[in-house]
Amino acid sequence: MNMSNQRPPVSRRSFLTRSAALSTGTAAFTIVKPQQVRGAGKARLKAGLIGCGGRGTAAVADMLLGTENVDFVAMADLFEDQLEGSLRRLRDPKFLANRSGFPVERDGKFRELTKEEIGALPGRVKVGPEYRYTGFDAYKKLISSDVDIVMLATPPGWRPIHFEAAVEAKKHVFAEKPFGTDPVGIRRFMAAARKSEQLKLTVMAGAQRRSHPGYVAQAKKFHNGEMGEILAGYAWWLGRPVIKQKARNTKWADMEWQHRNWYSYVWLCGDQIVEQEIHNIDVINWFFNAHPVKVMASGGCIWRPRNNEVYGNIYDHLSADFVYPNGAHMTSNCRQYPAGLPGGNGEIIVGSKGRVQLSLSDDSGPHPQVNEHTEMLKSIRGEGPYQNRAMAMAESTMTAVMGREAAYSGMEITWDMMMNSKLDLMPKAFGLDASFPATPLPIPGEYKFI
Repeated sequence: MNMSNQRPPVSRRSFLTRSAALSTGTAAFTIVKPQQVRGAGKARLKAGLIGCGGRGTAAVADMLLGTENVDFVAMADLFEDQLEGSLRRLRDPKFLANRSGFPVERDGKFRELTKEEIGALPGRVKVGPEYRYTGFDAYKKLISSDVDIVMLATPPGWRPIHFEAAVEAKKHVFAEKPFGTDPVGIRRFMAAARKSEQLKLTVMAGAQRRSHPGYVAQAKKFHNGEMGEILAGYAWWLGRPVIKQKARNTKWADMEWQHRNWYSYVWLCGDQIVEQEIHNIDVINWFFNAHPVKVMASGGCIWRPRNNEVYGNIYDHLSADFVYPNGAHMTSNCRQYPAGLPGGNGEIIVGSKGRVQLSLSDDSGPHPQVNEHTEMLKSIRGEGPYQNRAMAMAESTMTAVMGREAAYSGMEITWDMMMNSKLDLMPKAFGLDASFPATPLPIPGEYKFI
């Protein structure tokens, strides 16, 4: 099956009051705000965004397209200029129109929205000045507001902290991938993921292949045994470099510079295998219904200038050989080379009874980046299957970081090593004027896995 990631061009406070325990030993709840608990109530929901860059802005647009009963009411970002730029785009009917042109679900049927319906979407963007938060603590203010759904789209290094806070506040979450950049952070996310499951919160991950009808159909074939035992998997993402800034503004200290150029710094982006190829790695984990037990990898910099702060401290290519519990291998290959060279991304799964090649090029149905928001709302309202993808994507994130650490160190890295690792990349203090020199580019044999 040949299904490239193509799409049209840009393309009240909630709480539960615990009552007396039932005779069965389970707890009963008085529902104060009905939409807080899955399947209870039909009230209109409110969503807020933490991280107002390109992906976060696009995710809000996709949410508006994929749902009818959600208003967008709050925004948080480290930088005011980024927040205001995002808000301008979301209020522009042309921006939203450019992301349409494919079927979306309305009244149980899939169809394209009319011009009038698209023109009405900016009316659901209701972000007043008092709901625009900036600075390092902006996420706390947004989460403590009356939003029901928290959308997380900051640089990935922040994801564990923000997700944990959202779960503690009993909010439903849409979280962009990946779910961290180091083992300590990902384990923190996993702990919050388990709590979100206990609370029956809906958590949707920005792993849109899990919401692609073609991928879902093929995954079912492997999960029900139709394709036999999985013998091998292949995942690749061959793309262009992602450079957020061409030069540092002389007014920017290290912390501000690294946030504005976040894709070049491993503590914020995780390197390309974590930030980008995680899409493909997640597919392999999903089809295997397992995570790898060990990995060997290699990588480095071929063209990417070294000791240059624009390019930071990440690799420009990385390949890995993962081994799953049944002994099957998955070959992972990613690179970010300059424009003009061949590229593409996808996956191949080989079963004992057949093989399948997957990609996002099959766009005959709903676009998965929109469909994931439709599925999320159905889960919250109890109109569809319960969705909590927090742990699945956390395991895929740990898988990707495991591959990175194997390449950086030159060692064989096991899952158990990752689950016990003390590697914590997050700074201990924050401030836009803070000095925070970047770590050097990793050299296998010199780089130490901890």
